[in-house]
Amino acid sequence: MERCPWCGTDPLYIAYHDEEWGFPLHDESKHFEFLLLETQQAGLSWLTILRKRGAYRKAFAGFDPERVARFDETDVTELLLNAGIVRNRLKIQAAIKNAQAFLRIREEFGSFDAYLWGFVDGRSILGNYRDISEIPTTTVLSDRLSTDLKARGFAFIGSTTVYAHMQAVGLVNDHLLSCFRRA
Repeated sequence: MERCPWCGTDPLYIAYHDEEWGFPLHDESKHFEFLLLETQQAGLSWLTILRKRGAYRKAFAGFDPERVARFDETDVTELLLNAGIVRNRLKIQAAIKNAQAFLRIREEFGSFDAYLWGFVDGRSILGNYRDISEIPTTTVLSDRLSTDLKARGFAFIGSTTVYAHMQAVGLVNDHLLSCFRRA
């Protein structure tokens, strides 16, 4: 059974590749979870964040955007003391700001899912890559989505982070042609 080589041999990474990455997602709380985790990942490896996922879930109210949107400076201070997560004030503040923006999008579009999938007309974009070196880190679409998210109040949401989110939630399917999960 051949997998995309980026997941290596770590069981956590393999499970993420096999069970989550690239599959069309239409779950509001999972969208928020992935956005929060991906913005926390900036400058770090995704495996580092996956290993901290449980701590993030606990620290950020089960990835409930309504609750996270109400976090205040006391919550930020507590999170900065939490050794289970990346203790970066700007990233923590961005998570709160992003929860607020996420809720505004949900109100405007009916769901964050509808907003996000509207960028691809409701259908996954299928990559046709034979080698991991061919997979882009940004695209014109991720640039456009990133710009729109920033205009709506999101932070730590550059085009590379957005493209990673698009891959994670299946807006694009970048499993290699040889990968058993491509189909």
